Amino acid sequence: MQTANQFAARAYTLRVLISVAYNLNPKAISGGPSWVDSDRYDIVARTPGNTRPNLDEQMNMLRKLLADRFNLTFHREKKEMPIYVLTIAKNGPKLRESKPVENPEGPPPLVFVLAPDVVKVPARSATTTEFTYILQRSAFDRPVLDKTGLTARYDVDLEFAPDESLFGGLLKAPADATRPGIFAAVQEQLGLKLEAAKGPVDSIVIDKIDRPSEN
Repeated sequence: MQTANQFAARAYTLRVLISVAYNLNPKAISGGPSWVDSDRYDIVARTPGNTRPNLDEQMNMLRKLLADRFNLTFHREKKEMPIYVLTIAKNGPKLRESKPVENPEGPPPLVFVLAPDVVKVPARSATTTEFTYILQRSAFDRPVLDKTGLTARYDVDLEFAPDESLFGGLLKAPADATRPGIFAAVQEQLGLKLEAAKGPVDSIVIDKIDRPSEN
C-alpha cells in the first residue's frame, strides 16, 4: 500500500502475483502458458473506504483482480516437493511476545529490508507461520512449512548476511561478512531451526488464464 487507498505492484510476473495472493512459493504453482513467467505487469488499484486495508483484505482484492482481469481459474493439488521445515531449536525459542495491536489496520506488513551487506526482518506482531510465508515467497526457491507449534504473535529483529542462494541471486555475499547466514541467524537469534526436507505441499494448477484487455 503506497497510501491508505492505493495498492501498487510494479513489474511482476503472473506467477509471482499468484504466489503472493495465495501465500505460496512460486514453484508450487504449475500450468499456464509461457507468458505467465515472461510478461510483467504494473498494477495500480484504489481500495474502498477510508482505512488502509489489512494484509488479508489486500490479498483478497488481489485474488479478485486476478480472477476478473486475467480470468484465472485453477484447482489445488498436494505435491511432493523439496521444502524447508521451521521447527524449534534444541534450546527453545528466543521470541518476544507482542502486545495486542490496537491499530484497526492491523500490524505492519512483514517484509525483508535488503542492503548489499545485510538483510533485516523488523517484524512486529507476526506469527511464525507469517514468517514462513515471506521466506517461501521471497527468500527461498522452495516452500517453507511451519512445524513449530507456536501460535502467539512476536516482535522479531532478525539480521543475516545475504548470499547468492537467496532472493533469486539478487544479492551476493560480502567477502568480509561478519553476520551469520540465514540458517545460523534463525537459530542464534530466534531459537528456531530451518532444515531441508521433502514433503507434501499445497499447490495450485492453473486451468485457465488470459492476458488482460487494455485499460
